[in-house]
Amino acid sequence: MTPRQDSPLYERDPQAWIRHLAEGNRTQPRKRVAAEVLAHDTAGRLLLVDPSYKPGWDIPGGMAEANEPPLHAARRELREELGLDLGRMALLCVDWVAPHGPWDDLLVFVFDGGVLTLEEAADVHPVDDEIADVGFFTHTEAQNRLRGDIWHRTQKALSARNSGCPTYTHNGHTA
Repeated sequence: MTPRQDSPLYERDPQAWIRHLAEGNRTQPRKRVAAEVLAHDTAGRLLLVDPSYKPGWDIPGGMAEANEPPLHAARRELREELGLDLGRMALLCVDWVAPHGPWDDLLVFVFDGGVLTLEEAADVHPVDDEIADVGFFTHTEAQNRLRGDIWHRTQKALSARNSGCPTYTHNGHTA
């Protein structure tokens, strides 16, 4: 069967179609992706880290590597920075962060790390020079330690955790 002249390019010339896709991949914008994990101790306090390379405290996590799924990035960052290996983590929030300063926009995926056992919580410590300190804080204490935009995103993720319904936000606010 010969393809019709008006048939789509992918049917008429599969190699031309591959070249077309490659060109689109080369020229279309790329998004930076970060992954964070909300984890609590049995007292309900939130796990925070104090990165050595930037001011203020943060939620554990970090940037995804090229072609790395966000969930894998979250797990990798926890292992590399805290030696923590958590099981299944559910998605709580996807936050689109607008361009700011020298940075382009960013997608932040926030996952639920659950409640750490007493033993797990007691064993959490920095295992990488990127983390200066680590601690568990009440939500009020966390709000006072986190930048406003990070706290807004964290609040939305905590609400999603309580409701069981993941959320999508812009700069930590309902879209």
